[in-house]
Amino acid sequence: MTQPLVHMIGAGPGDPELITVKGKKLIEEADLILYTDSLVNPELFTNVKEGAVVKKSAGMHLDELVDIMAEAALQGKKVARVHTGDPSVYGAIFEQMKKLAERGIDTKIIPGVSAAFAAAASAKLELTVPELTQTVILTRAEGRTPMPEKEKLVDLARHQCSIALFLSATLIKKVVASFLEAGWTKEDAVVVVYKASWPDEIVLRTTLGRLQEDMRKHRITKQAMVIVSKAADEKRLQSGNFESKLYDKTFTHGYRKGEKVYE
Repeated sequence: MTQPLVHMIGAGPGDPELITVKGKKLIEEADLILYTDSLVNPELFTNVKEGAVVKKSAGMHLDELVDIMAEAALQGKKVARVHTGDPSVYGAIFEQMKKLAERGIDTKIIPGVSAAFAAAASAKLELTVPELTQTVILTRAEGRTPMPEKEKLVDLARHQCSIALFLSATLIKKVVASFLEAGWTKEDAVVVVYKASWPDEIVLRTTLGRLQEDMRKHRITKQAMVIVSKAADEKRLQSGNFESKLYDKTFTHGYRKGEKVYE
């Protein structure tokens, strides 16, 4: 007998065309679709199969979610648990998978486009510009959910790399204070993307010093990705030479021999 299965599907950031082909196919084949209605675009469910049950999960607690999925899966039905962005980042999937496993139900994760990368795309950012920043930290400011002691924002910010902040739009005062304490300046660049890839998306380019005021002006208090990065500083990018070795005509690699430069 085949083990009961629940698919955890990343729906992407909002644009219904940014889901994977596999994720879209599984949704269209599912008998039960349980989706995070506060952030997942309902347009994803316009072509579900006849008789499919589509339920919103924002108002449910963990045991309710698991009961609904387990009942369907144990009956041999195809279950699609649809999360915003990519389920592996702030998806709260571990607790669901653990409880499903206790009932003999397996899970499979289908990755999706994270809001962090959708926001970078909307703002036309490369988060890893050569010789400027080569590391990206995905994190959040500490709110009602505490952060592990070694993951305080002020400590992470000291790395001076690209930092994408989830779930932090209501904690901007704390965010700014943490970055300034870590050695950033009020002139350092910040990009805020509200509802990345949605029709009402807003891309806000600002600085740490103006961040609170500019977010207040645009009434951005939720559903926003905040990216603090040297790579968001357009003036610095234009004034410096940050070209990669990959396409440098003098650089030799496995697919191309570099040209000699004669002075």
